[in-house]
Amino acid sequence: MTHEINIPEVLAEVQAVFARYEAALVGNDRATLDELFWNSPHTLRYGFSENHYGHADIAAFRASLPLQSPPRELLRTVITTYGRDFATANVEFRREGSRQTGRQSQTWMRTAEGWRVVAAHVSLLG
Repeated sequence: MTHEINIPEVLAEVQAVFARYEAALVGNDRATLDELFWNSPHTLRYGFSENHYGHADIAAFRASLPLQSPPRELLRTVITTYGRDFATANVEFRREGSRQTGRQSQTWMRTAEGWRVVAAHVSLLG
């Protein structure tokens, strides 16, 4: 089976929803962040020092965080779509005031509700 890579209109959709996610992350818009993660027990998120399995666990973790996420600069963003219903977004970032680089990976899937993150990972280098 062959999948078309980066169909222009699909790529534009994922870029837009990724931008919405990033704005929600730096603006600490928990409702939007919860919305953009697939509401399923199969969703997972590996964080800096924790692992979360299922949408409920991810939402509970997010609710426990401080009210403001540290500002960050995106150094490089690579979004790739595979066919019309699957995509990845990978980011290198630096938190404001830090020299340390972080990485964020997301797997996105088109659902009946729209594009949703089904798996995510965030880590800091060194």
